[in-house]
Amino acid sequence: MSVDRGGRRRVTINDVAAHCGVSSSAVSNVLRDAYGVSPEMRAKVQAAIKELGYRPHAGARGMRGRSYTLGVLVPDVHNPYIAAVIDSIMGHIDGTQYVVIMGTGRATGADQRRTVEGMVDRQVDGLILISPEMAQPWLDELGAAVPTVVVARHGRSTVYDSVVGDDVHGAHLVVDHLVALGHRRIAHIAHGDGGLRAPNLLPQTARLRGYRERMREHGLEGCVTVATTGYTEDGGYTGAMTLLRQEPRPTAIFIGADIAALGVLRAAAELGLSVPQDLSLVAYDNSSIAAVPQIDLSSVDQEARLVGDTAARLLLERIEGRTAPMSLSITPSLVVRGSSAPPADTGDVATVA
Repeated sequence: MSVDRGGRRRVTINDVAAHCGVSSSAVSNVLRDAYGVSPEMRAKVQAAIKELGYRPHAGARGMRGRSYTLGVLVPDVHNPYIAAVIDSIMGHIDGTQYVVIMGTGRATGADQRRTVEGMVDRQVDGLILISPEMAQPWLDELGAAVPTVVVARHGRSTVYDSVVGDDVHGAHLVVDHLVALGHRRIAHIAHGDGGLRAPNLLPQTARLRGYRERMREHGLEGCVTVATTGYTEDGGYTGAMTLLRQEPRPTAIFIGADIAALGVLRAAAELGLSVPQDLSLVAYDNSSIAAVPQIDLSSVDQEARLVGDTAARLLLERIEGRTAPMSLSITPSLVVRGSSAPPADTGDVATVA
């Protein structure tokens, strides 16, 4: 007899079948989401499952060849954009037989690799990796062994699917917007590449490239200024303190992520600078914090919910047998709010202490 952790008898598939008055194989077909199950049978069995509190045994399901668990790599639990992507993934998975487990790999390739290996050891049926910084050969080996969808990483693969935003275009939108407002001294806060051998695959590298390209096309290559810190609040603060103490200081900053913009706002306040009167800010992600009235942040929208929903859909297709790789690029748009405005018409702005 199977018991749960509280010592109670565990409800079995036979109990569900008896409750419905159907065979255990019929219940199994519903659990496996098998082809040919009628809507009436599905509703009947699912009602019994809910009423009896039946939970499929993970070990037994794994022995049958499928664990009905999906792993999601979360590089930064503090980033609201990533939270929105995860929420969308969960929304797509709701109503299926799958359970999602998440692992926080932080923003280093070694930590992320250990997290993913732990999920694979637990026999997940598929993986969604958000902003992975592992080497490409390792990712290709993983994709060949486990159905995998990679989010926010450029480059195509023959063994896994990918969903990525057009980060170069997003950076172009930011620079074009600020130049149209009259800014020339436009600085950028970037995120490091983690020592990756092919950093061009990373979204932060594409945003930096897009910034440099557009500044050059506007004849502003002499004004290119970059502080490489990190897409965190502390990273934004550190980068802003470095940039705003330069002479002449920038009149606008393009920040590679909304979360880092919070640190820039803190630095500006400490230095007695007002946004947007003394300093314009444009960030990236258009996360929930950007629309807070007290922040009112201009930001590039890369469709977090579409990204998460698409990643989940592709993964389920992979698990069900699709092998042809798919790579989808989402075109971003710029949402203009109150943090960006024309620069003060006072010539070169004095440096701050």
